[in-house]
Amino acid sequence: MKILRAADYRRMAWKNGKGETVEIAVYPPNASVNDFDWRISMAAVVEDGAFSVFEGIDRTLSVLSGEGIVLSVEGQADMTLRQETPPHAFAADAPTSARLLSDAITDLNVMTRRGTFTHRVSLKTSLDNVAPAPDASVTLILTVGECRLREDGAALGPLDAVILEEGDAPIGADAAGKTAFYVVELLAV
Repeated sequence: MKILRAADYRRMAWKNGKGETVEIAVYPPNASVNDFDWRISMAAVVEDGAFSVFEGIDRTLSVLSGEGIVLSVEGQADMTLRQETPPHAFAADAPTSARLLSDAITDLNVMTRRGTFTHRVSLKTSLDNVAPAPDASVTLILTVGECRLREDGAALGPLDAVILEEGDAPIGADAAGKTAFYVVELLAV
């Protein structure tokens, strides 16, 4: 098990230059936005507009904070995403735009290169005995609020993450108040 602290995440401009992204984890290590196999990041969306296009990439989007957005992906019906909405998967190379429901949001982006990796993202309100999936290369758990890991007592702050790899023991956490957890499973093809 490896703990990633939100304060240590790498910050960079969006691919389209219209905002900033906060990279939680990327593979291979130090890959750029043009050559990653998988990437997990967060971004503040402060105005309506188009998303960056990522050729050959599949993407799942979730709302971490804020009222929400209406996501428009070419070829799909518009989808309203809020904090309680299940993560939404779509092709990152399809023209996509978002309209804010109110003020700015922060979103969670999980992206994998087609033919190399796939991914699953689930939203949980508790964390009990989460283990690396047998078919996953890596499982990342992002905490939305504060919690304490049961196994070693480590405190996790908002937006800290834990990475589990094959063979790691299951983990559980006790939350300090109401929180949510995103479980991201990355699967090699």
